[in-house]
Amino acid sequence: MSSEEAGKPAAEPAAAPKKSSKVVAVVGALMVAEAAAVWMLVSMVNKKPAAAEATTLHHGEETSKEATVEIPIAEDHFQNLQTGRVWIWDAAIAVRVKKSFEEKVNKKLEEREAEIKEGISTIFRRATAAQLKEPGLETVNRQILAYLDSVLGKETVDNETVSYIDRVLIPRCRGFPAD
Repeated sequence: MSSEEAGKPAAEPAAAPKKSSKVVAVVGALMVAEAAAVWMLVSMVNKKPAAAEATTLHHGEETSKEATVEIPIAEDHFQNLQTGRVWIWDAAIAVRVKKSFEEKVNKKLEEREAEIKEGISTIFRRATAAQLKEPGLETVNRQILAYLDSVLGKETVDNETVSYIDRVLIPRCRGFPAD
């Protein structure tokens, strides 16, 4: 092998990087052109945000009718024996009512306070452990709402019978074994 032949193979690998660097440059230029085209297309199609106008809310007659208030019903320790063990449930129960019903509901709650507390206590005594451990207490909420509707009655508004109670709230319901 002569020195010329030894030099030729060395020249070929040097040429390959030149070709690949040209390909990389061309691909890079195409990607930049594509990105610019996509940006232009998106900016042409994209709608400008509409101007926002500030409005003030007037607290008139309609909003006061729809306003709600929370009325506490019971805050007590309720006993449950359904698991075979005595459990005590420390619970607070309130109801959310429309402001227009507040006076009627308060009057009925005062008149039938002991009966309502006994009914709620019965609901806790009959509830299964699974119902009392539900994350949202859906079953107990539903039972208390049905019971309070039967005790307090319902109101007829615009030929529709509606419940005084908008929602039963149980902000605290903690159970612990009594033994």
